[in-house]
Parts: sequence; structure tokens; C-alpha cells
Amino acid sequence: MGVVCMDVKSIISQMTLEEKAALCSGKDFWHLDTPQRLGIESVMVSDGPCGIRKQSDAADHLGLNASVPATSYPTGSCMACSFDRELFRRSGEVLGHACQAENLSVLLGPAINIKRSPLGGRNFEYLSEDPYLTGELAKSYINGVQRQNVGVSVKHFAANSQEYNRMSSDSVVDERTLREIYLSAFETAVKDSKPWTIMCSYNRINGTFAAENKRLLTDILRDEWGFDGYVMSDWGATTADRVKCLEAGMELEMPGKNAANDKQIVDAVNNGTLDIKVLDTAVERILNIVLKYTENKQPETKIDFEADHEEARKIADESMVLLKNDGILPLKRSQKLAFIGKFAETPRFQGGGSSHVNSYKVTSALEAAKGLDVTYAPGYDTNTTESDEALLEEAQEAAKNADVAVVFVGITDAMESEGMDRRTLSMPKNHEALVKAVSEVQKNTVVVVMCGGCITMPWIDDVRGVLYAYLGGEAVGTATLDLLFGDVNPSGKLAETFPRRLEDNPSYLYFFGDEQNKTEYREGVFVGYRYYDKKNMDVLFPFGYGLSYTTFEYSNLTLDKSEMNDTDTLTVSVNVRNTGKVKGKEVVQLYVGMPESHTIRPVKELRGFEKVELEPGEEKTVTFTLAKRAFAYYRTDISDWYVESGDYTIMAAKSSRDIACTATVNVTSTTQIKRVYTMNSTIEEIMESPVGREILGKMMAQNPLAQADADDIGMGEAMARMMAEMPLRALLSFGGDSVPAGAGEMLLKQLNA
Repeated sequence: MGVVCMDVKSIISQMTLEEKAALCSGKDFWHLDTPQRLGIESVMVSDGPCGIRKQSDAADHLGLNASVPATSYPTGSCMACSFDRELFRRSGEVLGHACQAENLSVLLGPAINIKRSPLGGRNFEYLSEDPYLTGELAKSYINGVQRQNVGVSVKHFAANSQEYNRMSSDSVVDERTLREIYLSAFETAVKDSKPWTIMCSYNRINGTFAAENKRLLTDILRDEWGFDGYVMSDWGATTADRVKCLEAGMELEMPGKNAANDKQIVDAVNNGTLDIKVLDTAVERILNIVLKYTENKQPETKIDFEADHEEARKIADESMVLLKNDGILPLKRSQKLAFIGKFAETPRFQGGGSSHVNSYKVTSALEAAKGLDVTYAPGYDTNTTESDEALLEEAQEAAKNADVAVVFVGITDAMESEGMDRRTLSMPKNHEALVKAVSEVQKNTVVVVMCGGCITMPWIDDVRGVLYAYLGGEAVGTATLDLLFGDVNPSGKLAETFPRRLEDNPSYLYFFGDEQNKTEYREGVFVGYRYYDKKNMDVLFPFGYGLSYTTFEYSNLTLDKSEMNDTDTLTVSVNVRNTGKVKGKEVVQLYVGMPESHTIRPVKELRGFEKVELEPGEEKTVTFTLAKRAFAYYRTDISDWYVESGDYTIMAAKSSRDIACTATVNVTSTTQIKRVYTMNSTIEEIMESPVGREILGKMMAQNPLAQADADDIGMGEAMARMMAEMPLRALLSFGGDSVPAGAGEMLLKQLNA
């Protein structure tokens, strides 16, 4: 990362009040309003988590106007399936390099909100339903970009899970869920990668807009996590009270120029309602980042679009997921093939909205297949969802005359974009009809799906193979053929669960919110596989699932200790062998669960992953290190992460549903929880205390209820549980004259001493 040489405090001392206020809002849609009279040049920010979307003039955040040519990389939903930290770092470096070439100071991304529902309109940008996977991949991406002396703006902070009423909806979420699910990836990114900026979201969180949320932007982000950059608003997220936003820790309002809001700041300082120190701190934070870029610019940087196109292809190769293969894949180039579906000719390779890139070039599967024996039929019209019988008949004829039919389908731009949420998990009717029509006449049918999120597949049993391409970037066609023909062995694993029905999703009943514009996160921590696994519910494809053209065997799961304190670390190793005939990559997933917990917790949670490449017959040992957070949940009564003492199961797995090896470690908590006992505390709770055990033991020996022979009245274990769950007040009342006056108060005094 570059260094800052200019004296920022000296610059601030020379700035007028009006210049300070102006710096806290954009100069225009994409530039910052720096004090150029003091030698601080204006800098530009740009959209681009999936490729740079630099616009030269028009104010257009949703991507309707043209931007400069750029490489369109696979979207976040696709890339996350790589489970590959190095791939994310490399992607970040390539994008950071392009930012230097385009004179961009900050790249607006990565987008790391959690996929609460498969209907989320921006799920194609987001990485996963799992916060650990999201955080690990995000920090690698951030490190890659910022090594090029370009900043990132991690977005959208926080609990921004829907597009419906996105500028005003209220995400009502409990503290434990917020910490474990929706803040965790941001925490990892901030602590481990030091992003230059954070973008606050549009929505409210528990009643307070993100832009005004001091607890979120200052207490947690800065004071707890140590963030030292500046916070910018999402475009238009600033509330009517600009001063309140500034005091909360939201330094930069975007876009600009909002003269009325600048005047609010100036007037508040002049009338004494805003401390000038608050404004100066905001200005210092912004200037530090501006200068970090300007003093380390690399104006000689050039973009090699052909090389970047090839990089986009490699990323897609590593990310697409093979979901079904009964032996039909890989295809042979000698076969007579039918490519059916408009997406074979005009692929869907990116999402709509602020991440939409003006692609340098796009390679379709049909173009990539030149020179092969391929017949093409469009199959459907992308401008409608209704089937065309003539197109279906043409498709069937092409399929019948081929050795294998490859059907290209998915979701259209009209159904999936920023600004709106999906309403269904189904593909368009004409896409569904095409798969049905082709599979009826050709038993050797393979389906390639191009879309940003998961779909239902009522046709899955009628086809022999399914390759999930997601939105694979501008080289999607070449990458698709790489995988179909086996030039590259598929290694992607799903970063989200595919439910069988939309109704199975845990957020289904509450996703869009109520008439008061409140969206209650009633499912709590049970998002994605955490929910499906807890309920042991059948899914279409589980989290972490993906096939290969080879097979892998796990063995010898080893822990370096069987007992540990929560302040220790645990080293876990497992052997992985390629038992097939071709080279391949396997994503080894490590899950942790606590079977006998006193707290409502998921069955298992992802706590480690590594992607390993193996030649046929080769075996490697994969090693993980687990620290306190791998075993902890967020305990609200102490406002901290807490490890419950007990046995934890360590699971090496191929997916959340395919556990290959398990081992057990006993973890002891070193955190002493000060329990306050009352008359409503149960006998079981009191017996956890040595003092309680001693005193209650004597009391219960004289208690007629405790002396009753449970077996005589046919209660047995029920009596034992009833006694354990009985509050102290009830025990005392059953004691009658045998309990001296004040015994309860005396016991509580001793317990709470």
C-alpha cells in the first residue's frame, strides 16, 4: 500500500469551512470535491465489482448509459463457487491494475451482503449465504485491488438483503443474528484487509437508517473493528439530516452536488450545533484516502484487454459448477452436437444495474465451437416468456439429428437485476418448455444454465447432465466449452443452497416485509444451509456441492489435541486422494458443530476450506487452524463472542451434506459468566454452582417432593426433569415447615456473592 507524504492536518488548517463541507459531498456523480487551490486534485470513483464501469459524464448509477470499454468478469455469485482465495486475490489485482489505467481512486466493491433469500435482486453480485466464505474471499479480493494502490469500497453496510423498497425498508434483526450472519463478513474484511472505504446501505437497521447509524458506523465499525478509512453513502442513501449522518460517522455523501446539505454542515458549525472537530475528522479521513491514491498513481499503466479476457475465462473455468453427470460428460469433439437455446449465440453473462459493464468483447459458446460439427437452433425468443411452437419444432429436429443436445437456458435480464427482486425461482416458461421438448426426443441432453442465482429444476430427472455457468463473464462461451469437453476439469462448488421449492426457504414468509415497511429477520441465524440442515430438509443441491470428472477420497482426519481451552488453537489435518484417472481440484470443506449445546445453534457451520489440485493417484494433506471464533457464538448478555464448554464435532466434508470424516475435541471456556440468581432460577441452573449444590443438596434431602419415589407413581425420568426445571420459589413452597424463614434469600445472597 502506498504512503501519504503531504501533511494532511496542515492542509485542513488552510481550508475554509465551505471547502470542508464541500469535500464531504461529491463534486458530481463520480468525482470528489477536493480543495484544488491547495494542490489536491479531484479523484474519481467507479462501479465495478465484476469489471470497471467508468462513465465519463452522465449521472447514471443504474447502468443505462454507456461506460468505457472494460473486461466483464464473472459475477460474485459465480466466482464464489471457486472457493479459491488465490483466484479472488488475482482478480482483485487485475481490476486494481485497470483502475490505475483508468485513473480511478476507488473501486466500488466488493459487494458482500449475505444471500438471505434466493429472490434477492442483487444476489448475482453477492458471494454467498455463508458469512465465513464471504469474508475469506472478500479479504483476498480487497488485498488484490489495494496492492495496486487503489482503494475499495466494501458494500452495502449492512443487512441489505432486498431490492424491494430498498431505500426505505427497515431490516429488523436481533443482535446475535446481526453479528453472526450479517456483520461477520464485513468484520473479517475490515480487520484483515483494511479497506480504504466502506459504503453504507440504503435501508434502516432496527429503525435507524444506515447513514445515521452511529452504533453501526462508529461504535462497531471504528471503535470495535478499527476501521480507519472513510464511509461513503450509497448513491442517494444520505438522509435529510446531513449533520446527523456526519456525526454518526458517514463522511462522504454521494452523489453530488447537494448544496443544501453542504449548507446544513456550514450552518451547524456556525450556530454551534456541530462541533468543528467532527467535521475536521471527516475531512482528514477523506483526504488521507485521496492522497494515498494521488501520491501513488501509476499513470503509465496500460490495459491488455486480450490478456484480461483470458483471465476472465480462467476465472469462469474455476467457478462454474457441474451439478449432474451420469457419464455423458465430458463430450467428444468428434460428436455431432446440437447447441439449442438463444443463450448459446447471445449468452447471458452479467447482471443489470450498477455492475453492468461495457464489455470489451463477448465470446459465445457457438462462436467458441467454430470448426466443430455443431447445429444451432434458437429455441426461444428472449423478448418474451411465451413459447413459440415453430422454434420448439426446429429445436427438436436439431436435437434428433445430433449425438448430444446441449440446451442453453437461464434467466433473462428482465427477471434479474439491481432495483428489483425476483418473484419466482422458475426459469421463463419458454426456457422450461425448451428443455422438456428437447429431452423428449433426445436422451443425450445436457443443460447449461446461465443466471445469477439458483433456480428450480423440474426437468432434472429428464436430462443427463447439468452445468451451472451462473453469469460467467465475457468469456463465458469459451469457458463453457472448456468444461463440457474436459479441457478443464470442473471444480466449482455451490456457494448457496438450491432449495427444491421457494416455499422451503427460511425467509419465505417475511422476505418482502409488511405494510409498515419492516422486514423481520425471523429466521435468525438459520440462513441457507444452517436452516436446511437443522430441519434435515431435502434440498435440490446442498451448499458446497459440485461434481468433477474424477473422484476424491478423504482419510486420516487428525486433531493435534483432544482437549483445549477456547484461548488455544486447534490444528486439523486430513488426507485427500485423487482416486480417478484425470487431474482435478477438490474443495475440502471443514465444518464445526456442537451436538449437545444449551444454546439454539446450527448443526454445523463452515469454518475452513482449501482448494487442492491432485494428479491421478496423488494424495495431499490439507491442514486447517481453528481459533476461538470457530467454536463461538455471539452472546448478547455479555456483548461478545462466547465458547460454550463441551464436545465439538470437526467435520471434513465434500459439501454440507457429504461429510467424509469426523473427529471430536473438548473445548473449555475461559470466560467466566457472572450469573445473577433469582427466585425464578431453576434447580438445574443453581446446581451448576458449587455453593448451590451444597445448600440445595441439604434442602432437597428434607423436601417431600424430592423424597417421593417417582417409579412408584410411574413418572421416572419425568420427575427428574420436573425437579431440574423447577424454579427455586416452587421448591421452597413444596418444602413447607421444613424450610426456615428467609432460606431463599439466604441462598440467593450466597449464590450472588
